[in-house]
Amino acid sequence: MNKLDSLREMSVVVADTGDMGSIEAFKPTDSTTNPTLILKASQMPAYKDLVEEAIAWGRKAGAKPGEVTDRLAVNFGAALTKIVPGRVSTEVDADLSFDTEASIAKARSLIAAYEARGVDRKHILIKLASTWEGAQAAAVLQREGIDCNMTLIFSLAQAVACADAKAFLISPFVGRILDWHVKNGGGTYTPETDPGVLSVRKIYAYYKSYGVKTVVMGASFRNTGEIEALAGCDRLTISPHLLEQLSQEEGPLERKLSPAAVKDAPAKIDIDEKTFRWMLNEDPMATEKLAEGIRTFAHDLVSLRKVVDTRLAAAA
Repeated sequence: MNKLDSLREMSVVVADTGDMGSIEAFKPTDSTTNPTLILKASQMPAYKDLVEEAIAWGRKAGAKPGEVTDRLAVNFGAALTKIVPGRVSTEVDADLSFDTEASIAKARSLIAAYEARGVDRKHILIKLASTWEGAQAAAVLQREGIDCNMTLIFSLAQAVACADAKAFLISPFVGRILDWHVKNGGGTYTPETDPGVLSVRKIYAYYKSYGVKTVVMGASFRNTGEIEALAGCDRLTISPHLLEQLSQEEGPLERKLSPAAVKDAPAKIDIDEKTFRWMLNEDPMATEKLAEGIRTFAHDLVSLRKVVDTRLAAAA
């Protein structure tokens, strides 16, 4: 048995890519995308038809670039639902991360676009940045039966706010936390001392100790050691090159996380907006990485819109 097969026995494996060839090769249960991944995939010859369809639709409808990028995201998402048995995540625009009402409206629009193609909402997760406003949007959407994937989680405060919103799933980032600590002079880390791994374990312990139903999906891995250190986490979203490494390594994995073995859970937190913002303020890593993540996704979304704008102009 290789390590990827072993991992599948204790965690749901999710492909962190928009590349359908990689998804077909590694057969994950779910797939998750973001503007960065869609931008990269849209430039690959294999997905020319998905791009051309969105451009043709945009030209005929007189649509704005932002509307066409939504169409493109749904094109990719709808195609992904045909090759993964579980959920596909589609992201709300990063530049709406601090606008609750606009995030709700965008999520509803994306779900409507999927349903117009015959894709049931039970196959889709709407990705929202884990700001205070994002959590409030998730609370509304969850009540409407629109399941949410809360991304860019770097702190327990964010995880608690998302739990209170009854979000379907959270994506705590591992590698980006490690990046911050290394950049700021942290020592040599092993998988067991990796600050990103420890952050996810802390959130997992909190959720399981207090009966939180929200799924914990570790994300943003830098190496297979981080993945192995979180074996047993509810879900793990993994890039193709790390899936490849795991598939080539033989031997079983030791289960590191399980609900029955939780210990050292953090004290229960009663969170409101003031508490959330103060806890985030007191955590420079989480504050910086959340802001950076939103900026990066927004930048790549702008780049994607520029590509679309150029293509629309050329088609005119």
